[in-house]
Amino acid sequence: MSSPSSALTPPRLTRERVVAATALALAASLVVQNAVLVAVGAPAYGDPIEKVLAFHAEHRAAVAFAVGLEALNLPLLLGFVTGLHGLVQRRGGAGADWSRLAVAAGATLAAVFALYAVLWNGVVLSAGELSEPTPEFELVWQLHAAAFALALPALGATFAGAALAARASGLTPPWQHLLGVVGGVLLLAAGLGSLAIADGSALLFVGMPGYAAWIGWLLATGLRLARGPRVRA
Repeated sequence: MSSPSSALTPPRLTRERVVAATALALAASLVVQNAVLVAVGAPAYGDPIEKVLAFHAEHRAAVAFAVGLEALNLPLLLGFVTGLHGLVQRRGGAGADWSRLAVAAGATLAAVFALYAVLWNGVVLSAGELSEPTPEFELVWQLHAAAFALALPALGATFAGAALAARASGLTPPWQHLLGVVGGVLLLAAGLGSLAIADGSALLFVGMPGYAAWIGWLLATGLRLARGPRVRA
């Protein structure tokens, strides 16, 4: 006959492994998405609009694949932050306020990224019909850039909240907490220049180390949870 503690262990491990799988899948999707765009030489927001038009006309399939991955990223993001909140609550509630912040910020981030993807679709569709840039095409591209800039502070709040919650509940080691705080601050700082980023400013690159840290944190957290973190007494 199994003991009460052994009977409770499999469901707990199952929940942790589901959250782990979600974190790893989200990280993998983000890596693939960015690798595809780097491989085809995607233009920066500060590049001439003629280059933007030419790129989207020539690489429609690659951009369609990258945009399509957002349909996977959004449910993975929401599943991860809500799953993490559930783990935090089941481990005594330490860090629950931070996990609530991560859930709220994650929902906001999902909404902004949905707008970002829709506008990017508009850029791709317009590029196939134009021989030269129009003011309308440039406006949609700038709105696409503005949506990405607005997503940075939402991602920063999601990242910091999730990292603080995971550390407070004993799910992750101290170095991951530090990574989350530093990465979140960088993303929030970049978001303050959203207007400049929409106009092509290099301020965007202030947030890129934070974005890379987010992917690294997801990988590390997913692997940690897959192994089964120690249960608090």
